[in-house]
Amino acid sequence: MTLVADESVDFTIVENLRAHGMDVIAITEHSPSIDDDEVLDIAVNLNAPLITEDKDFGELVFRLQLPHCGIILLRLGKMSTEKKGEVATRVILSHIAELPNSFCVFDGFVLRVRRGKA
Repeated sequence: MTLVADESVDFTIVENLRAHGMDVIAITEHSPSIDDDEVLDIAVNLNAPLITEDKDFGELVFRLQLPHCGIILLRLGKMSTEKKGEVATRVILSHIAELPNSFCVFDGFVLRVRRGKA
């Protein structure tokens, strides 16, 4: 499965996911500074869930009803970069089947999954 990582995602998470064999398209490497709706379009065109730390994507998919292939919103707060990489990678890999077409919020302890498109 391919994942798209928004610019807001700590790059350690991208590196850890890649080290575990995941195909991760990092916006910061390919299209830095593009608008959130453009990021969402890239993920949709790749049929890929989007990883983000930006809660504005919730507004895009719920209020504006923009299409998506899954959103993983990470709310990891003041964790160290290393810890963010470890816990985000662990939860994404262990819940990979639940990610497509779901809106998921992970706060570092609990993963909440809202199934289906917005």
